[in-house]
Amino acid sequence: MIAKISSGKSTAGLIRYLYGPGRANEHTDPHLVASWDGYAPDPGRADDITAARKQLVDDLDLRVKQADRLGRAPKQHVWHCSLRAAPGDRILDDGEWADIARRVVAATGIAPADDPDGCRWIAVRHAPDHIHIAATKVRGDLRSARHWNDYLTADRELAAIEKEYGLQRVIRGDRTAAKRPHRAEQEKALRNGQAKAARERLRTVVRTAAAAATDTDEFLGLLTHSKGVLVEVLHFPSGEPRGYKVALENDRNANAEPVWFSGSTLAPDLSLPKIQSRLAAAEVPASAAEERFRPHPWHQATAATERIPHHLDQPDAEAAQAHLAAFGEALDAVALTAPPDIRTELRSAASAFERATRSRVRAEHHHARALRGAVKAMLREPAPKDGAALAMFLDAALLAVIAAARWHDRREHEQQVAAAHKSLLHLQAAYDHTAATPLLVLGQRRPSQNLADQYVRLIRQAAPAHADQILADSASQALTTALAEAEAAGHDPKRLLQQAADERALDDARSPARTLTWRVHRLSQRPAPSRRALAAQARSTGLRHTPSPEPAATAPPTIPASRTRRR
Repeated sequence: MIAKISSGKSTAGLIRYLYGPGRANEHTDPHLVASWDGYAPDPGRADDITAARKQLVDDLDLRVKQADRLGRAPKQHVWHCSLRAAPGDRILDDGEWADIARRVVAATGIAPADDPDGCRWIAVRHAPDHIHIAATKVRGDLRSARHWNDYLTADRELAAIEKEYGLQRVIRGDRTAAKRPHRAEQEKALRNGQAKAARERLRTVVRTAAAAATDTDEFLGLLTHSKGVLVEVLHFPSGEPRGYKVALENDRNANAEPVWFSGSTLAPDLSLPKIQSRLAAAEVPASAAEERFRPHPWHQATAATERIPHHLDQPDAEAAQAHLAAFGEALDAVALTAPPDIRTELRSAASAFERATRSRVRAEHHHARALRGAVKAMLREPAPKDGAALAMFLDAALLAVIAAARWHDRREHEQQVAAAHKSLLHLQAAYDHTAATPLLVLGQRRPSQNLADQYVRLIRQAAPAHADQILADSASQALTTALAEAEAAGHDPKRLLQQAADERALDDARSPARTLTWRVHRLSQRPAPSRRALAAQARSTGLRHTPSPEPAATAPPTIPASRTRRR
């Protein structure tokens, strides 16, 4: 059951609407189910509807007029709360709706229980699945009603009502969601032949620009050059930007003026200061000299995404929230560069996961520098056309979304959990379509049977809990090919496979064989360590396992210094 609460200044206008036909003749049999004293006139059951309606308005407004003579009446003196049952709930009778109305006005402070000075109110039912509560916000002592945070208090009471009445449990948020379009915005979009309202379309444009930009100037520049988007930048006296607002060129009001939205009205995290804090927490792009020693940007982004489940398992909630926000930007970026045949699915996945990137936990964005930097580098380096790099990233993204849903579930973030599950469906569809061809190509290059048998033994050693599932999967042929190609490039297949299996538990993977294939493929793209490096690594490992008062003479040279800094 959900509540929608608003204020107004015309009691007569609200009563006329509640007892009228409705905007689309949807009101059937409007009648009173409860009131402040149980004796309020009911126009829906009166012979003279007009006279009863006027009498009801006068009764509700009595204290408002008294307070007005004293100069104490609130300007918005009408309190309106609609309560709607969830689709599929049983039909409640008038007595049950009356009880629910009394509990809600008591919980919100409109008419506290056992308070003779509570506000005057009525509950009107004109449809099987909902009621409307109308109240005037002046108490019997002529003070204004104390109904602060009425939406939250009503929501808590409705959660208890759902449990007691056996109704469906509604997924509740934490007030961090982006503002939804008003009904007028939605109807305007439909009239213009648009599936989404201007607010939602602009939100996607701004999110994508923030994911692609490396600094404030580039962010504002990307917005300015977005097709069909108007941008106005606000400045401090010093000339520094302090905010921005955007509009669609073809979205005009009655005066033919653009309908502007500031960043903060699009979403809580899209104000300019918050975008700037995220931009400042991105890894500095590498110089040309350093770039030669770095992995491919898509491999970097995949590696950073693969570490997200580990970060979400740590006790640092602020760091975890930062990785979720950065991962949301990664999905926006991938949707921007994806092939046309899966772009719709990826945009839907990014749009759904956007809700899972925000919660009451404050993100400390510097924890996700590596992922955010890799995403921005990824946008500047198109994915190879064979689809392997994209499939590799999407495989890691699927497990990151599963981990995100689990993280939110532990904290009872219901809307975020639902958003992650919705995103997962779109990601899975995009992954299945993308991965099919590169996996088939890898499988067709499978090694000889003798070599394949050796790799089967390595798979059983590296992932004994999943070995049977891996070997029964058709993708196991692609895995043995990846191992053979890695060995041909100078890598130790046993060491590489163990590293791939140890990077993260495979329990959440729908196809551990596919996941291991992509990990081995990505790890094998790095230069194979030299014999001297392997010997040094072995000595270092031995020293770590053998107690000794002397420190190791040299550190393992297999990880470049620049990579160490990024971690």
